[in-house]
Amino acid sequence: MRDERLSCGSRSLILSVRLRIQEKLACVLSNMLGTEVIENGLIGSDLPPAYDDLYEDPEELPTPEDLSEMLKEGTKDSHTKAENTPFVKDFLRGNIKRKVFELVTVAIYHVYSAMEEELDKHQDHPALAPLYFPAELRRKNALEQDLAFLLGSEWRQHSDTAPSQATQCYVERIHAIGRTEPALLVAHAYTRYLGDLSGGQVLKKVVQRVLKLPASGEGVEFFSFPQISSHAGFKQLYRSRLNATDLDKEMCERIVEEANRVFNLNIELFEEFEEIMKALPAEENVAGVPLHDGKGDVSKCPYYMGQGASSSSTICPLHSLEVLLRHPAVILVVAVAAVLASFSIIGFFR
Repeated sequence: MRDERLSCGSRSLILSVRLRIQEKLACVLSNMLGTEVIENGLIGSDLPPAYDDLYEDPEELPTPEDLSEMLKEGTKDSHTKAENTPFVKDFLRGNIKRKVFELVTVAIYHVYSAMEEELDKHQDHPALAPLYFPAELRRKNALEQDLAFLLGSEWRQHSDTAPSQATQCYVERIHAIGRTEPALLVAHAYTRYLGDLSGGQVLKKVVQRVLKLPASGEGVEFFSFPQISSHAGFKQLYRSRLNATDLDKEMCERIVEEANRVFNLNIELFEEFEEIMKALPAEENVAGVPLHDGKGDVSKCPYYMGQGASSSSTICPLHSLEVLLRHPAVILVVAVAAVLASFSIIGFFR
């Protein structure tokens, strides 16, 4: 009976722990992926009061005819294509050089300068007024701070701040639709701002770690939205505003088409950055083992502080060994050795 009670208690404990883990994982996914986690019912809504009643009425739930759903479904292929470009995949792995990140910051500075200029001009347009959140979303000022940190206070005179060919094409497209069809700016605002509130937060952590940028946020202010207390909640609000715009089906379809064009413009930027990455000299590497496997701060390594700082080498043997031990072939050899050792121990006690 006591064993049975223990068994039941253990099962309850395991269930409780599993539910706690699922809850924590859902919260992490919500921060990384945005409102999709809440929309799919993985966790209950914990949105702040400003956003928590957006979809209480079942009639307000998004439908396939709503612009937010049309954009979500209509850009899936483009989104996947952009995520799987070599540059983005390398970036997420931590394979990013400071020079390239500086150029990325320059490019998006020009893009946001153009987009926010047009949004300011057309802030009273029926399609854009519901989506105009300058205090919460404006990125130009943050990007200027980042460029001042990355390139120096005279960054405007820096040779690298001229727009590249792909950047110029992107900027020209924004200004062109601003002159002729401002409603299409919805596609640009939706794609850029909601992307920055979602995956951009993952990229921020990658950049800070790999480029050893200050934890206080210098150099990556672009990714910070201090006026938004809940990214997921704000995106929910933004989508509800999209659905409330008085646009006919034809215009909604054209906005989806323009959003796909925005993804393609970004892909052209990524391809440009990838070529620059290839042209830059490779980082120092000894026997193919990356320093710290791309993790940690070399200046905080005890070996480097005690030995490497006074020598020409900054490769820490301890971290090199850790990387080596993670190699599949080495893991296999160690596993086989462990099995053989266990047989020897069993034989000894027989």
